[in-house]
Amino acid sequence: MRIVETQVRVIYADTDAMGQAYYGNALKWFEAGRAEWFRSLGMSYRELEAKGIYLPVVEAHSFYRKPIFYDDLIIVATRFQFAGPARLRFDCSIRREGDTLAEGYTVHACVDRERRGLRPPEFLRELLETATVRPLKPHQP
Repeated sequence: MRIVETQVRVIYADTDAMGQAYYGNALKWFEAGRAEWFRSLGMSYRELEAKGIYLPVVEAHSFYRKPIFYDDLIIVATRFQFAGPARLRFDCSIRREGDTLAEGYTVHACVDRERRGLRPPEFLRELLETATVRPLKPHQP
């Protein structure tokens, strides 16, 4: 399974009154990871949208383990799996120096320009499948 790591430096504007990163930024950093995950396959979100394919978020979950602070250099590790015939799931973890700070995932619907649901077109399905390792079936004698 393809895992893409994206470095992000936490800026002062990302922090709250307690001096740590505002929790909602995790979703922003998940998005940065997804964008780089697609780029690692040679396709950007912009190119998908130019082809009339959109991937709105329909579900998002975050789990916070440890605080993130101003100027931290964090790593967002992103991987993909199919969540259904027209749904894509991206799992992310945010780490700093080996410590897991946050984990979560987003699920995306695949829609056209009119926001009608559709199965990923063949070019997109093939692209996604190149990054997905399917478990091998157990050997049957």
